[in-house]
Amino acid sequence: MDALVSQLFAGLSLGSVLLLAALGLALTFGQMGVINMAHGEFMMAGAYTAFVVQGVIADAGVSLLVSLVIGFLVGGLLGLLLEVALISRMYKRPLDTLLVTFGVALVLQQAARDVFGAPNVDVRAPSWLSGAVEILGVGIPKTRLFILALAVLAVVALSLALRYTPLGRRIRATVQNRDLAETSGISTRATDRLTFFLGSGVAGVAGVALTLLGSIGPTLGTNYIVDAFLVVVVGGIGQLKGAVIAAIGLGLLQAGIEYSTTASIAKVLVFVIIVAFLQVRPQGLVSVRTRSLA
Repeated sequence: MDALVSQLFAGLSLGSVLLLAALGLALTFGQMGVINMAHGEFMMAGAYTAFVVQGVIADAGVSLLVSLVIGFLVGGLLGLLLEVALISRMYKRPLDTLLVTFGVALVLQQAARDVFGAPNVDVRAPSWLSGAVEILGVGIPKTRLFILALAVLAVVALSLALRYTPLGRRIRATVQNRDLAETSGISTRATDRLTFFLGSGVAGVAGVALTLLGSIGPTLGTNYIVDAFLVVVVGGIGQLKGAVIAAIGLGLLQAGIEYSTTASIAKVLVFVIIVAFLQVRPQGLVSVRTRSLA
C-alpha cells in the first residue's frame, strides 16, 4: 500500500513538473500556432538564473524567491526578443517557426556551455525545503510539494489573469477568432507579444523550480520539451483547463504503469496510449466552442 501511495504521488509530482513546463506553451502554441522548440531553453535560462542569483544572495531561501521573479523576467524577455526578431516574420508558417526556433535552441545551449561550462551545476535548496513530510505513512520530499504548490499557484494566477484582466480578455478573443478581434479594435500584434512574454516567463519559473530536483545543464530543457508539447496537444490547443488535466493525467498514468513495469516500458506505453487517444479525439480533451462553421 505504501509503495502504491508513493508511486501515485510520484505521478502527481511528475504531472506538476509537466504542467509548469507546458503552461507557457498552452498560451503561445495555442494562440499563435507557433511551434517554439526553444521553449525548453527558456526553462534552462530560468534554471541558470537561479544559479547566478544564488552566487549573489547567500541565503538559499531568499535566493529561491528572488530567482522565481527574475527567472520569470529573464524567460519572458528572451521570448519577447524571439517573437520580435524572428517569429513575427513567420506567422502562418508553422514549419518555418519549428526550424528557426530549433536553431535558436541550439544557439542558446551553446551559449550556456560557453558561459557556464559543460559540466552541470547545482543550486542549493533552502533549509526549509529539506527533509520530507509524512503523508499516509509515506515520506514525501518537501521540494516536490513546493513544486506542486508552485504549479497550482501558477495555474490559479493565469486563470484569474485570463478571465478578469483586459489582457486576458484580449487573449481569449484572439484565440477564438483573430480576424474578429482585429475588427473589434484589438491589436493582435501587441497581444501576441505580451502573450509570448507571459508564456516564456512561466517557462523561466519552471526552470527555477527544476533546480530543486537535481543538477542543471545546457540540455535541461530538451528533457521536457517533447512531454510539454504532448500535454498541450492532449489537453487541447490553447486550453488551460485541458493542459492541467492532461499533465496530471499523463503523470499519474506513467507512474501507474511504472509501478508494474519499468520506466522505459512505461514511457513507450504512454506514447502509444496518446497516439490512440488522438486518433479518437484529435481536438484534445477540451476544445474551443465557437459559432464558426469551419
